[in-house]
Amino acid sequence: MNSSATSLAGTPAATPLGYFSWTFGQAARDPYYIMVIIYIFYPYFSNTVVGDPVRGQALIGYITAGAGFLLALTAPFLGAIADKDGRRKPWLLVTVMLMSMGALSLWFVEPAGRGMGIPAAITVLFVVKVCFTVCEVFHNAMLPTIAPANRVGLVSGLAFSLGNVGGLLLMLFVLFAFALPGTQNWTFLPEQPLFGIDQGMYEHNRIVGPIAGVWMFLFMLPVLFYTPDGKPSTSPLWQVAKEGVSDVLQTLKNIRHYANVARYLLARLFFIDGMVGVLTFGGVYASGTFGWDTTTLLIFGLCSSASAMFGAYVGGLLDDKVGSKKALLISIWTSSVVLLALVSVQPDTILYVWQVGSEPVWNFPYFASLPELFYFCTNQIFAMFFVTGLSTSRTFMAKLSPPALATQFFGLFALSATVTAFLAPLLVATATDLFDSQRIGFGSLAMLMLIGAILLIKVREEQATVADTG
Repeated sequence: MNSSATSLAGTPAATPLGYFSWTFGQAARDPYYIMVIIYIFYPYFSNTVVGDPVRGQALIGYITAGAGFLLALTAPFLGAIADKDGRRKPWLLVTVMLMSMGALSLWFVEPAGRGMGIPAAITVLFVVKVCFTVCEVFHNAMLPTIAPANRVGLVSGLAFSLGNVGGLLLMLFVLFAFALPGTQNWTFLPEQPLFGIDQGMYEHNRIVGPIAGVWMFLFMLPVLFYTPDGKPSTSPLWQVAKEGVSDVLQTLKNIRHYANVARYLLARLFFIDGMVGVLTFGGVYASGTFGWDTTTLLIFGLCSSASAMFGAYVGGLLDDKVGSKKALLISIWTSSVVLLALVSVQPDTILYVWQVGSEPVWNFPYFASLPELFYFCTNQIFAMFFVTGLSTSRTFMAKLSPPALATQFFGLFALSATVTAFLAPLLVATATDLFDSQRIGFGSLAMLMLIGAILLIKVREEQATVADTG
């Protein structure tokens, strides 16, 4: 431990090796989210495997909703059990193993009824989504005890930056090794995709699962080896579980004592999943609206990840400079306006009423029309402020939580996301099905962000104390 610096928990912070190794946990997870969920695999699953963009978007909404419902029932209790046990790393190891195996199996999700089929694919995506969030709970809960109090915002922002760097590097590799070869006559490209990848069988889409799975396992190793963990409990597991469940019930019983944290979690319940929903469905919406292929989505994702990387770094600095709450409000309001701009775009229209046509306005083979360029550029702004919001929301939670209940409160923190992890996608899925419109389904997320921002205004920036149960 670093005796010269104190953590938010009031204990000695970890050494720089310890807390910088912690940031690699984000670098391990985020490329899966970037490549599989946002830009490549989910759009492929929706448009090609399901074969209907509207129905595919609805199915993705139901997958996320189901995972969110399960997590809403379990995440706080798992967090409380970990607080009692003292260790987070065993949970990280188990979840990353399951996620890696699930990601590897996505190679077998083929169109036209081949491979594992749609029901099996839905099951795998569901399991990985659950494990992803559980892993996130325990990883986040380490932050208050390892990072120096005056560097929490920077460490959190750096973690998100590294996650986007990882996604950026892997998407560059997929783009130049598998997606572009054979489609463009550029001298620096191989004539055919590497390793015998067959684009006609959509293998350049399917390969992102195995790549993300291997990457995830390797980059979680620094956390497992070098980031300090809590001391294990000497009590048997059944007793730890019983006490953990009791602690959650006691926390809920003392909700008035934690009213400020509860207000924040309620606000986050709305704003963060509105923002996550925009990111999750943004590629699906663009693919369905413009008919973007994998290569176009890869370039789109690469640029968005670069913008997000910049946003994470700036967000960390902004957090430490003006405070988490102000930085968070800036992020939410900006993201809300940007979403309204994104859904204003159709193949021949921008800003809802401005008819600009769909003909190419330059010679680049991608994003050729003015609506495509407008969507592309507007999404870069969203990517930047989205990651700023993610980073500052985590830092704010670390500042509000009583250190002794860090994992339990980060379980509730995850719950505040996972409640709308089924409500927000369910809203998108239902609106998409009801109106038979991707545009209305996608745009419905704006109300969640606006409600969250209004609720956040009344949250105070002060750390809670443990309630007196005597």
